[in-house]
Amino acid sequence: MSTLNRVFLSVLALTGAGNVLAEPYNTFDGDGFPACNDVALVHNATSVDDIVAYVKNASASNTPIRASGKGHMWYDTMCSDNPETIIVRTEFVNKIENFSLPEGAESGTVDIEAGVTFLQFSDYLHSNNASMGYTLVNWNITMAGAVAMGGHRSAIREDSMVAAGVLSMDIVNGNGDIVTIVRDDNDDDWLAASTSLGLLGVIVRMKFKIYPDFKVFAQQKTLDEDDVLNGDIYGMIAPYATANFWWWPYMRKFHWRYYDEVPLTLSDQQGFQNTFSISDAEATVAKATLESGKYLATSNMFFETTAFTLWSAPNFREKTTWQAILDWPVYGWNYDVLIGGLYPDQKPEWEEGLHGMTLELAFPITQANAMLKRVRQAFDDELAKGIVMTSTYRSGINIKFGKPFYNFLGQVTYNTSDGADWSKGAIMFDFPTFKPMIGDGKRFNEDFYPRLTKALIDEFPCRPHWTKNNRDVFANATKNLDPSHLARFKAVREKFDPQGIFKSIVGEILGMYD
Repeated sequence: MSTLNRVFLSVLALTGAGNVLAEPYNTFDGDGFPACNDVALVHNATSVDDIVAYVKNASASNTPIRASGKGHMWYDTMCSDNPETIIVRTEFVNKIENFSLPEGAESGTVDIEAGVTFLQFSDYLHSNNASMGYTLVNWNITMAGAVAMGGHRSAIREDSMVAAGVLSMDIVNGNGDIVTIVRDDNDDDWLAASTSLGLLGVIVRMKFKIYPDFKVFAQQKTLDEDDVLNGDIYGMIAPYATANFWWWPYMRKFHWRYYDEVPLTLSDQQGFQNTFSISDAEATVAKATLESGKYLATSNMFFETTAFTLWSAPNFREKTTWQAILDWPVYGWNYDVLIGGLYPDQKPEWEEGLHGMTLELAFPITQANAMLKRVRQAFDDELAKGIVMTSTYRSGINIKFGKPFYNFLGQVTYNTSDGADWSKGAIMFDFPTFKPMIGDGKRFNEDFYPRLTKALIDEFPCRPHWTKNNRDVFANATKNLDPSHLARFKAVREKFDPQGIFKSIVGEILGMYD
């Protein structure tokens, strides 16, 4: 018997005897932030064959199993609440091969395995004078994970769903067999797999479309709130390759950032965006301020005012020297400017003890003004009671956009039964908030957040982001999903995973196991 089988069977013996060695499987935020409340084993897979063997063993014993990449999760919805669940981590299954981009060609292809992260992929492509276009995902998430959850960049003019770059994918199904799914909008297997939520199996390999490398500019303007709430939102976003807003509700301001391609020879500047990194000194001040903001609105007001000022300047450094860039616009290679990452002398926020909660819902862009005004009304309703609400995230409330992309469970799909016009794209309301670690751990005016969420879900056609919402949000938002899409997805799910070994809380809420 192989070592793999012996380890697996020993775990099964424990679980079968009722002596499950269950412990949380945490998100990137660490202890206290579980993606799964109780799991029996976390296995670091080393190859596609290793994943296949693990799934086959799980299938033979009807053991729940879930794949996990870098864990782009905020809540305990990644698994079911079955403590016998086994996690197969894919991070070390990360080959990139079969690169093909002939000189002068408009596009090419490359094959990537399950654990290839965005940063690994982007570095590889840049070193080969190539790019993935605008099918980007924010920071260090696996590309397969991004496809499974419906990850996206903020763009309406260009394809922004990561799945839009996938030409085919290999999934290990519930029997442990590798099934190849080719992109085909007339195939229900593809329409389910391109936002699969991990319910069909493990995405172990993808053939991805690539392009010649290019440079972009980033420009940012500060707008009064009225310029956006009563403005032509579509007209401000659609002309650019990618664009978004950051909203500062206490300041009643927006930052409007937009990007587009520039000639390779236009500028020698190599801008690199700070996505999540923070210095030790900044973290100390921010944490003290935000923790006190659990009790004092004035602390939160001070934080938003300070963060607004800092975010008004370019959050970029020159990559060749790591010196701060002081003026807009910023120029550089597309990944460095559009996504960036960590500065070499800093750490990600969560390693500095700055933790968050979040909410993200997508709405038809045709209803963007009405939705944002409804949020403004919610803020003003609190103010009328003497309660000042603010943003407690360093870049404000993130307002993103998505080009239409047809599949069953994606945030930007269209031709759905809600009767709304999704054909021009979607606006994503992404509201991260600081989670205090003192007292009862609740946020300032905690009751505001579920009230706002319920109002948006009940009053507008909307769809949830699949890793940035809690169970209550999914339970309420499911009513806004197309029943025929859910039924067709369920049929594919039953074909790929007849025993339901890839079950998750999200899948259960969606009725995939009824």
